[in-house]
Amino acid sequence: MQAVDDIQIRSLHQIHELEEARKLERKVWGETDSIPTHQTITAVKNGGLVLGAFVGEKLVGFQYSFPGFNGKTAYLCSHILATDDDYRNKGIGERLKKAQREEALKLGYSLITWTYDPLESVNGYLNIAKLGGISSTYIENCYGEMDDLLNEGIPSDRFLVEWHIRHEQDLKPQTEYELDFLMNNALNQWEIHKDGDPIPAAFLPVTQDSIAFVAIPKNFRVIKEASLDVALKWRLHTREIFSQVFQQGWQASGFSKNNHPDLPVNFYVLTKETM
Repeated sequence: MQAVDDIQIRSLHQIHELEEARKLERKVWGETDSIPTHQTITAVKNGGLVLGAFVGEKLVGFQYSFPGFNGKTAYLCSHILATDDDYRNKGIGERLKKAQREEALKLGYSLITWTYDPLESVNGYLNIAKLGGISSTYIENCYGEMDDLLNEGIPSDRFLVEWHIRHEQDLKPQTEYELDFLMNNALNQWEIHKDGDPIPAAFLPVTQDSIAFVAIPKNFRVIKEASLDVALKWRLHTREIFSQVFQQGWQASGFSKNNHPDLPVNFYVLTKETM
Protein backbone atom coordinates (compact mmCIF):
# COMPACT_ATOMS: atom_id res chain seq x y z
CA MET A 1 0.00 0.00 0.00
CA GLN A 2 1.34 3.41 -0.93
CA ALA A 3 1.67 6.14 1.68
CA VAL A 4 -1.38 8.33 2.14
CA ASP A 5 0.98 11.31 2.22
CA ASP A 6 1.16 10.88 -1.55
CA ILE A 7 -2.59 11.40 -2.01
CA GLN A 8 -3.71 13.67 -4.81
CA ILE A 9 -7.19 15.19 -5.06
CA ARG A 10 -8.62 16.36 -8.35
CA SER A 11 -11.94 17.00 -10.04
CA LEU A 12 -13.35 14.14 -12.12
CA HIS A 13 -14.81 14.96 -15.53
CA GLN A 14 -14.27 11.91 -17.70
CA ILE A 15 -16.67 8.97 -17.97
CA HIS A 16 -14.00 6.40 -17.13
CA GLU A 17 -13.06 8.35 -13.95
CA LEU A 18 -16.68 8.59 -12.86
CA GLU A 19 -17.15 4.89 -13.51
CA GLU A 20 -14.26 4.21 -11.11
CA ALA A 21 -16.08 6.31 -8.51
CA ARG A 22 -19.21 4.23 -9.08
CA LYS A 23 -17.23 1.03 -8.53
CA LEU A 24 -15.88 2.39 -5.25
CA GLU A 25 -19.40 3.37 -4.20
CA ARG A 26 -20.56 -0.21 -4.80
CA LYS A 27 -17.60 -1.53 -2.81
CA VAL A 28 -18.47 0.63 0.20
CA TRP A 29 -22.28 0.38 0.21
CA GLY A 30 -23.01 -2.72 -1.84
CA GLU A 31 -24.45 -3.27 -5.30
CA THR A 32 -27.85 -1.69 -4.64
CA ASP A 33 -28.69 1.83 -5.81
CA SER A 34 -25.27 3.04 -6.94
CA ILE A 35 -25.54 6.30 -8.86
CA PRO A 36 -25.33 5.84 -12.65
CA THR A 37 -22.39 7.45 -14.38
CA HIS A 38 -24.71 9.22 -16.83
CA GLN A 39 -26.20 11.04 -13.84
CA THR A 40 -22.91 12.11 -12.24
CA ILE A 41 -21.45 13.36 -15.52
CA THR A 42 -24.62 15.37 -16.20
CA ALA A 43 -24.32 16.94 -12.75
CA VAL A 44 -20.65 17.80 -13.31
CA LYS A 45 -21.58 19.60 -16.53
CA ASN A 46 -24.31 21.61 -14.78
CA GLY A 47 -22.82 23.09 -11.62
CA GLY A 48 -22.11 19.85 -9.79
CA LEU A 49 -18.82 18.47 -8.56
CA VAL A 50 -17.10 15.10 -8.26
CA LEU A 51 -13.72 14.99 -6.53
CA GLY A 52 -11.45 11.96 -6.44
CA ALA A 53 -8.70 11.11 -3.97
CA PHE A 54 -5.89 9.12 -5.57
CA VAL A 55 -2.90 7.26 -4.19
CA GLY A 56 -0.85 6.82 -7.31
CA GLU A 57 -3.35 5.79 -9.97
CA LYS A 58 -5.69 4.13 -7.46
CA LEU A 59 -8.94 5.90 -6.55
CA VAL A 60 -9.27 5.56 -2.77
CA GLY A 61 -12.04 8.08 -2.08
CA PHE A 62 -14.48 10.37 -3.81
CA GLN A 63 -17.05 13.06 -3.11
CA TYR A 64 -20.13 13.79 -5.24
CA SER A 65 -22.24 16.97 -5.12
CA PHE A 66 -25.02 18.45 -7.24
CA PRO A 67 -26.66 21.91 -7.34
CA GLY A 68 -29.63 22.71 -5.13
CA PHE A 69 -32.10 25.58 -5.08
CA ASN A 70 -34.59 26.51 -2.35
CA GLY A 71 -36.50 29.16 -4.34
CA LYS A 72 -34.18 31.94 -3.23
CA THR A 73 -30.61 30.71 -3.12
CA ALA A 74 -28.50 28.23 -5.07
CA TYR A 75 -26.29 25.98 -3.00
CA LEU A 76 -24.32 22.74 -3.36
CA CYS A 77 -25.87 19.46 -2.16
CA SER A 78 -23.11 17.15 -1.01
CA HIS A 79 -24.60 13.71 -1.58
CA ILE A 80 -21.89 11.06 -1.20
CA LEU A 81 -18.46 10.83 0.36
CA ALA A 82 -16.86 7.40 0.26
CA THR A 83 -13.45 6.10 1.27
CA ASP A 84 -12.03 2.68 0.50
CA ASP A 85 -12.04 0.57 3.68
CA ASP A 86 -8.29 0.03 3.36
CA TYR A 87 -7.75 3.79 3.61
CA ARG A 88 -10.27 4.75 6.32
CA ASN A 89 -9.27 6.90 9.32
CA LYS A 90 -6.39 8.49 7.43
CA GLY A 91 -7.88 11.95 6.97
CA ILE A 92 -9.00 11.42 3.38
CA GLY A 93 -12.59 12.45 4.08
CA GLU A 94 -11.46 15.73 5.63
CA ARG A 95 -9.17 16.47 2.69
CA LEU A 96 -11.98 15.79 0.24
CA LYS A 97 -14.31 18.15 2.11
CA LYS A 98 -11.73 20.93 2.20
CA ALA A 99 -11.10 20.50 -1.52
CA GLN A 100 -14.86 20.56 -2.03
CA ARG A 101 -15.03 23.91 -0.28
CA GLU A 102 -12.30 25.37 -2.47
CA GLU A 103 -13.95 24.18 -5.67
CA ALA A 104 -17.41 25.27 -4.53
CA LEU A 105 -16.15 28.79 -3.84
CA LYS A 106 -14.69 28.88 -7.35
CA LEU A 107 -18.12 27.93 -8.71
CA GLY A 108 -19.73 30.78 -6.75
CA TYR A 109 -21.42 28.86 -3.94
CA SER A 110 -21.55 30.11 -0.36
CA LEU A 111 -23.40 27.17 1.20
CA ILE A 112 -22.92 23.40 1.09
CA THR A 113 -25.47 21.08 2.64
CA TRP A 114 -25.53 17.35 3.29
CA THR A 115 -27.06 14.74 5.54
CA TYR A 116 -25.42 12.16 7.77
CA ASP A 117 -26.32 9.72 10.51
CA PRO A 118 -25.93 11.66 13.77
CA LEU A 119 -25.08 8.46 15.65
CA GLU A 120 -21.86 7.97 13.67
CA SER A 121 -19.22 9.59 15.87
CA VAL A 122 -16.54 9.73 13.18
CA ASN A 123 -18.85 11.68 10.88
CA GLY A 124 -20.10 13.93 13.68
CA TYR A 125 -16.56 14.86 14.65
CA LEU A 126 -15.58 15.60 11.04
CA ASN A 127 -18.72 17.46 9.99
CA ILE A 128 -19.32 19.55 13.10
CA ALA A 129 -16.04 19.84 15.01
CA LYS A 130 -13.42 19.85 12.27
CA LEU A 131 -15.25 21.45 9.34
CA GLY A 132 -17.45 23.84 11.32
CA GLY A 133 -20.81 22.70 9.99
CA ILE A 134 -23.97 23.19 12.05
CA SER A 135 -27.26 21.33 12.22
CA SER A 136 -30.65 22.37 13.52
CA THR A 137 -32.74 20.04 11.35
CA TYR A 138 -33.46 16.42 12.24
CA ILE A 139 -35.05 14.28 9.51
CA GLU A 140 -36.79 11.08 10.58
CA ASN A 141 -36.20 8.09 8.29
CA CYS A 142 -34.77 10.44 5.67
CA TYR A 143 -34.20 7.81 2.98
CA GLY A 144 -36.78 5.25 4.05
CA GLU A 145 -35.78 1.69 4.83
CA MET A 146 -32.31 1.09 3.36
CA ASP A 147 -30.78 -2.30 2.63
CA ASP A 148 -27.18 -1.33 1.90
CA LEU A 149 -24.24 -2.65 3.89
CA LEU A 150 -24.14 0.29 6.33
CA ASN A 151 -27.81 1.11 6.95
CA GLU A 152 -29.83 -2.10 6.81
CA GLY A 153 -32.23 -2.80 9.66
CA ILE A 154 -32.57 0.64 11.25
CA PRO A 155 -34.47 3.83 10.31
CA SER A 156 -32.37 6.20 8.21
CA ASP A 157 -32.63 9.27 10.47
CA ARG A 158 -30.27 12.08 9.50
CA PHE A 159 -28.94 15.47 10.49
CA LEU A 160 -29.10 18.12 7.77
CA VAL A 161 -25.78 19.98 7.90
CA GLU A 162 -25.28 23.55 6.74
CA TRP A 163 -21.71 24.52 5.94
CA HIS A 164 -21.41 28.25 5.35
CA ILE A 165 -18.16 28.15 3.45
CA ARG A 166 -17.57 31.91 3.20
CA HIS A 167 -17.55 32.16 7.00
CA GLU A 168 -14.49 31.60 9.12
CA GLN A 169 -16.26 29.40 11.66
CA ASP A 170 -14.52 26.25 10.47
CA LEU A 171 -11.15 27.83 11.22
CA LYS A 172 -11.98 28.54 14.87
CA PRO A 173 -10.75 25.93 17.37
CA GLN A 174 -13.43 23.97 19.19
CA THR A 175 -13.82 24.72 22.89
CA GLU A 176 -12.49 21.93 25.09
CA TYR A 177 -14.75 20.83 27.95
CA GLU A 178 -13.87 18.93 31.09
CA LEU A 179 -15.36 15.45 31.15
CA ASP A 180 -17.23 16.09 34.41
CA PHE A 181 -18.81 19.19 32.88
CA LEU A 182 -19.91 17.23 29.82
CA MET A 183 -21.46 14.46 31.87
CA ASN A 184 -23.15 16.79 34.36
CA ASN A 185 -24.74 18.84 31.56
CA ALA A 186 -25.72 16.02 29.23
CA LEU A 187 -29.42 15.83 28.39
CA ASN A 188 -29.38 12.04 28.39
CA GLN A 189 -28.04 9.20 30.45
CA TRP A 190 -26.88 5.69 29.62
CA GLU A 191 -26.14 2.37 31.24
CA ILE A 192 -23.30 -0.01 30.45
CA HIS A 193 -24.30 -3.39 29.05
CA LYS A 194 -22.41 -6.50 30.16
CA ASP A 195 -20.49 -6.45 26.87
CA GLY A 196 -19.30 -2.91 27.59
CA ASP A 197 -21.52 -1.12 25.09
CA PRO A 198 -23.75 1.75 26.27
CA ILE A 199 -27.54 1.46 26.38
CA PRO A 200 -29.62 4.68 26.41
CA ALA A 201 -31.49 5.46 29.59
CA ALA A 202 -33.18 8.66 30.78
CA PHE A 203 -33.78 11.84 28.78
CA LEU A 204 -33.47 14.84 31.07
CA PRO A 205 -35.47 18.07 30.70
CA VAL A 206 -33.82 20.82 28.68
CA THR A 207 -32.59 23.65 30.91
CA GLN A 208 -32.47 27.35 30.15
CA ASP A 209 -28.67 27.34 30.02
CA SER A 210 -26.87 28.52 26.90
CA ILE A 211 -25.10 25.21 26.34
CA ALA A 212 -25.96 21.54 26.68
CA PHE A 213 -24.68 18.18 25.50
CA VAL A 214 -26.11 14.98 24.05
CA ALA A 215 -24.27 11.69 24.42
CA ILE A 216 -24.05 9.19 21.56
CA PRO A 217 -22.15 5.89 21.34
CA LYS A 218 -18.50 6.00 20.32
CA ASN A 219 -18.94 2.95 18.11
CA PHE A 220 -22.48 2.84 16.78
CA ARG A 221 -21.46 0.65 13.84
CA VAL A 222 -20.17 -2.00 16.27
CA ILE A 223 -23.42 -1.79 18.22
CA LYS A 224 -25.45 -2.31 15.02
CA GLU A 225 -23.44 -5.42 14.21
CA ALA A 226 -23.84 -6.80 17.73
CA SER A 227 -27.50 -5.92 18.43
CA LEU A 228 -30.02 -4.19 16.19
CA ASP A 229 -32.30 -3.95 19.22
CA VAL A 230 -29.80 -1.77 21.12
CA ALA A 231 -29.07 0.23 17.96
CA LEU A 232 -32.79 0.92 17.51
CA LYS A 233 -33.04 2.06 21.13
CA TRP A 234 -30.29 4.60 20.47
CA ARG A 235 -32.02 5.73 17.28
CA LEU A 236 -35.38 6.37 18.95
CA HIS A 237 -33.80 7.83 22.10
CA THR A 238 -31.72 10.42 20.25
CA ARG A 239 -34.52 11.07 17.73
CA GLU A 240 -36.71 12.27 20.61
CA ILE A 241 -33.97 14.46 22.07
CA PHE A 242 -32.77 16.14 18.88
CA SER A 243 -36.28 16.66 17.49
CA GLN A 244 -37.31 18.40 20.69
CA VAL A 245 -34.25 20.60 21.21
CA PHE A 246 -34.06 21.68 17.57
CA GLN A 247 -37.70 22.80 17.75
CA GLN A 248 -36.72 24.90 20.78
CA GLY A 249 -34.04 26.79 18.85
CA TRP A 250 -30.95 24.78 19.72
CA GLN A 251 -28.39 23.68 17.17
CA ALA A 252 -25.58 21.13 17.10
CA SER A 253 -22.55 23.39 16.77
CA GLY A 254 -19.74 21.31 18.29
CA PHE A 255 -18.64 17.76 18.95
CA SER A 256 -16.50 16.52 21.83
CA LYS A 257 -14.63 13.23 21.68
CA ASN A 258 -13.26 11.62 24.82
CA ASN A 259 -10.26 9.33 25.01
CA HIS A 260 -11.26 7.50 28.18
CA PRO A 261 -11.53 3.78 27.35
CA ASP A 262 -14.09 3.21 30.11
CA LEU A 263 -16.50 5.86 28.81
CA PRO A 264 -18.14 4.53 25.61
CA VAL A 265 -19.83 7.79 24.51
CA ASN A 266 -18.97 11.05 22.80
CA PHE A 267 -20.95 14.29 23.03
CA TYR A 268 -22.64 16.76 20.70
CA VAL A 269 -22.38 20.35 21.86
CA LEU A 270 -25.68 22.23 21.64
CA THR A 271 -25.98 26.02 21.60
CA LYS A 272 -28.77 28.44 20.82
CA GLU A 273 -28.96 29.45 17.16
CA THR A 274 -27.17 32.70 16.35
CA MET A 275 -27.37 32.68 12.52
